[in-house]
Amino acid sequence: MENENSIAAQAEPLTSTAAIAALAALAQESRLAVFRLLVQAGPEGMAATKIAEALAIAPSSLSFHLKELAHANLVTASKAGRSIIYAANYAGMNGLLAFLTENCCAGAPCCVNEPTN
Repeated sequence: MENENSIAAQAEPLTSTAAIAALAALAQESRLAVFRLLVQAGPEGMAATKIAEALAIAPSSLSFHLKELAHANLVTASKAGRSIIYAANYAGMNGLLAFLTENCCAGAPCCVNEPTN
């Protein structure tokens, strides 16, 4: 899957089905950890070997988790030489967040206060 194709596919508003797929993909401990790591890594992403090493996930398991995240449009993959670089799909992530908050505060300016630390 190419980065450009995934981002272009996210240009339309998220459907309920796509939101459910994204939430289901994130509702698993290893996949959530992978996605959070890739968000931290930024747009340059990480090679699968580095992800497996950082999270102590077996390569075969990681491959399955990355496939699920990519299917949910939350991760992109691109070839770099002999490696595949995975990155968080920020358009997909933002689409999910927008879907979840679409009707926040009945369309009025957000009434939820930011947490104070």
